[in-house]
Amino acid sequence: MHLDKFRFSSKHLAIDKANTQMVAIVAVAAFITVFCLVAAKTVFSQYLYQSKVMSTENAALSQLKTNVSNYQTLVNAYNKFETGRPIKLANTVAGSSNDNSQIVLDALPAAYDFPGLTSTIENILDQTGMQVTGITGTDEGTGQSSSANPSPQPMPFGFSVSNASYASTQQLIQVLQQSIRPISIDTINITASNGSLTVTVAAHSYYKPAKTVNISTETVN
Repeated sequence: MHLDKFRFSSKHLAIDKANTQMVAIVAVAAFITVFCLVAAKTVFSQYLYQSKVMSTENAALSQLKTNVSNYQTLVNAYNKFETGRPIKLANTVAGSSNDNSQIVLDALPAAYDFPGLTSTIENILDQTGMQVTGITGTDEGTGQSSSANPSPQPMPFGFSVSNASYASTQQLIQVLQQSIRPISIDTINITASNGSLTVTVAAHSYYKPAKTVNISTETVN
């Protein structure tokens, strides 16, 4: 009786020991499995991040190469334009050079340069020999901003001439059309008195704000 009881106790102890070992093995296996899953997730996240960084860097490098190529093309086109056939217009801005690039800048300035516009109008009127009684307009040269995609903006102005004739009035319109600056005539008011004409013109020219080139940075998340 006692022997059977001893054998039963030894068997029970062996089973308990085996169960304990099994639980320990399962716990270690579960720990290793969870650790591997967490490590795999971390490694996979790092892989996705590095892939995104490399893709962004490659896109930036490709854009940089394109910009360098476009820059060289622009330089070649500018040099060809500058050294090519000279631009000849009937009226240029007073004091401007004869360089093609400067003529273009004078024709469509990057700022609301009202003094420059009045100089052009005075130069035109001097060529017609008319007596100028006044040039009107508003100098809005302050508070302007550049833009990534600028478009021409109007510059309204007006002037009056006296002691004009029909022939000189016709010449005035022709000279305005031949000006280096684009000029659109809004209204012309002609009054006659004592055999001479007084011509009042309301018109507008244009300027084009400078184009900005923004260099931006990007954070890859």
